Amino acid sequence: MSQTTTTQRDRIRAVVERTRRGFEHSVTDESVDRLVTDVERNLYGGATRAERYDAVVDAAAARIERDPAYKTVAARAFRERYEHEVLGEYEDREQAYRDSLRDLVARGVDADLLDERMADYDLDALADALVLDRDDELNYLAMETLYQRYFLKTNDDERLELPQVFWMRVAMGVALREDPDEREAYAKEFYDVLSTLRFVHSTPTLFHAGTTHPQLSSCYLTTVADDLDDIFRSYHEHAKLSKWSGGLGNDWTNLRASGSLIESTGVESTGTVPFLKISNDVTAAINRSGKRRGAAAAYLECWHLDYPDFVDLRRNTGDERRRTHDMNTAAWIPDLFMKRVEADEAWTLFSPDEVPDLHSTYGEEFEELYREYEQKAEAGELRQYRTVDAADLWRKTLTRLFETGHPWITFKDPANVRSPQDHAGVVNSSNLCTEITLNTSDEETAVCNLGSVNLAKHVESDGDGIASDGDGFQRERLADTVETAMRMLDNVVDLNFYPTENAERSNMRHRPIGLGVMGFHEALMQQRVPMASDEALTVASEIQELVAYHAILNSSRLAAERGSYESYDGSKWDRGLLPQDTLDLLEAERGREIPVDSEERLDWDAVREHVAAHGMRNSNTIAVAPTATISTIVGTTPSIEPIYSNLYVKSNMSGDFTVVNDHLVADLKREGLWSAETRDRIKYHDGSIQQLDEIPDDVQELHRGAFEIDPRHQLRLTAQRGVWIDQSQSHNVFFPSTDGSLLDDVYKTAWKLGLKTTYYLRTLGASQIEKSTLDMREYSDTQTRGDSGVTDEESTESDACDLPSVEDPTCESCQ
Repeated sequence: MSQTTTTQRDRIRAVVERTRRGFEHSVTDESVDRLVTDVERNLYGGATRAERYDAVVDAAAARIERDPAYKTVAARAFRERYEHEVLGEYEDREQAYRDSLRDLVARGVDADLLDERMADYDLDALADALVLDRDDELNYLAMETLYQRYFLKTNDDERLELPQVFWMRVAMGVALREDPDEREAYAKEFYDVLSTLRFVHSTPTLFHAGTTHPQLSSCYLTTVADDLDDIFRSYHEHAKLSKWSGGLGNDWTNLRASGSLIESTGVESTGTVPFLKISNDVTAAINRSGKRRGAAAAYLECWHLDYPDFVDLRRNTGDERRRTHDMNTAAWIPDLFMKRVEADEAWTLFSPDEVPDLHSTYGEEFEELYREYEQKAEAGELRQYRTVDAADLWRKTLTRLFETGHPWITFKDPANVRSPQDHAGVVNSSNLCTEITLNTSDEETAVCNLGSVNLAKHVESDGDGIASDGDGFQRERLADTVETAMRMLDNVVDLNFYPTENAERSNMRHRPIGLGVMGFHEALMQQRVPMASDEALTVASEIQELVAYHAILNSSRLAAERGSYESYDGSKWDRGLLPQDTLDLLEAERGREIPVDSEERLDWDAVREHVAAHGMRNSNTIAVAPTATISTIVGTTPSIEPIYSNLYVKSNMSGDFTVVNDHLVADLKREGLWSAETRDRIKYHDGSIQQLDEIPDDVQELHRGAFEIDPRHQLRLTAQRGVWIDQSQSHNVFFPSTDGSLLDDVYKTAWKLGLKTTYYLRTLGASQIEKSTLDMREYSDTQTRGDSGVTDEESTESDACDLPSVEDPTCESCQ
């Protein structure tokens, strides 16, 4: 063996030895020998340092399915290579790392990348505040994602940020709202909550905080008027909002239907579809911030005469001029329609120009107006209408949903009846990810500013991730996290770069924010609570009540410090109504019970008294976004969702990555069951362990995947959380069947439970269905059917590693 080869092998081994430190029990000496041999085999003599690191990263990443420890090995090797990329040669790593913060600010300000106020901080003090060991909180998938898309870089693609500097830059950027003499202290506080992964802002804030174009907001909701000038103004606004990473929810219900008379020209309208096609093409043309595709969702009420054509927009057959493959669609459904479906009654479709006030009403008022318009139609007083069977239209909607994943099912009345801002307008739609329910109008584009608390970082657990004392939930720590998070999100409102006047007007008047959660399923696993259990319902409600309690209280505290939002007077907050109080209002409007538990466990009188005395800083406080990307960065389960599977391949814009359930691996190791044979059997069953009889029943129950938990139970979890939420939740429906009657029951259950919105319908591919046992008798007759055609997150076999693969959904604005 040549001296060159020997030196290279030694260098490879040195990297592996450093990166496995603390994990010697999982990455044994024998494992190191094999890994080094594999790396050396894939290199040529005289390979560069970067090539050696890349080879180690690839070899370690390929072993992640064998043991989660390799996620850390790969991440550390990746970071070592990246540190050399950013820092060059150095003698003292720690000093060079801290110096890089000062270098980032100097270069960023000089290149007009960073706000010049960033240079006013005491950079020495902030550099000293960096906790470099927190880099180990970021696993390999997190590092790849941050490297590819989040770390600030020059126009020449030179990256400028190491992980802790990245968190500090975001913290400094968000703290610019604070008084100059307090900014440094708040920057340190914000850095602490971000770098410990207890709370993370949504992607636009991470992209742009502290920059010269701080577009920090996540979502924009618009209403398009029935006017040609306004339609094309909306396209312009659409493009500007998308340019700066905003995800869009566009309400199109006001547009007159196809065949309606245009009085100024005497010709008939072409209806909504041609205009939606243009909107689709605008969406496809925008590359948001150069980092993500444009993304939008179009909403239409189901009484609109064009609604039957609307539900066909995502089909792969038919006239392509009437298809919108790049735009999401969502049905905005009033309660009256669902009542008619239940009663098997008729439903009337109208053109909005003849029923101009239907869209702006809801509840009993809507029902009375709707019946009046039906009487006018029967009397021949309306030019256009069509009577259909409500159940048939519902069936068609669900059929298209199953075939194409669209339209999403969202409910108008719960969104409006429970809105804190019922005095200031109407909620006409939700947003791109269906968790935002804000008022919109011709003059106001609703804006929401998002971030999520990582629940898994608020469970005190042992080294294996099991709660160490009782339920282990750290309530005081969560209260501290929420307090800081609410201040950070309120700062975003003032710091944000607003692409349009309508967006700025709305955001400054109402100041809505959306504090969400992620890591719910991981937190359950840490507490040994199966998601499919009744106990999970209690945990879901208790945790969300705790988050809401401190979110509302701290918004009121901010109001005492900074003043209430402009439109506070007359709001539900002003009238003494908190989110849990609005369930009674919804029950009264519907004339039926909403089957959820709204009993208060905390001292809400203190919150009510504080709000009555000081008001609220924010019109809305809570919205649960999907978090697919930021949950990847913090290494936890997305949002409120069950873990997709125990072993699968995740595909996103940064590449393909093996994901393994660390908690399952720890359980199987304790049982002496983690072996190559077990891994192969889990892979054969597409990540499911329900057919592995040697695994104890309690472990099987704890680690059910998303398609192994009844979707109606998941809806009940969301309904219990929803008691405490003033906006909505991005709820993916995981449906392990092809039975239309079951699908019907799932979405009727969502409505009966009072949900405001649902998001994607996820279905299983044929191979997964055939090889999985779902342990749900109602679904057992569907084991031989195929996929629904949903392409955004469908499971497919990966030729590369023989694991099921899942793609991130297209909406990343809310993550």
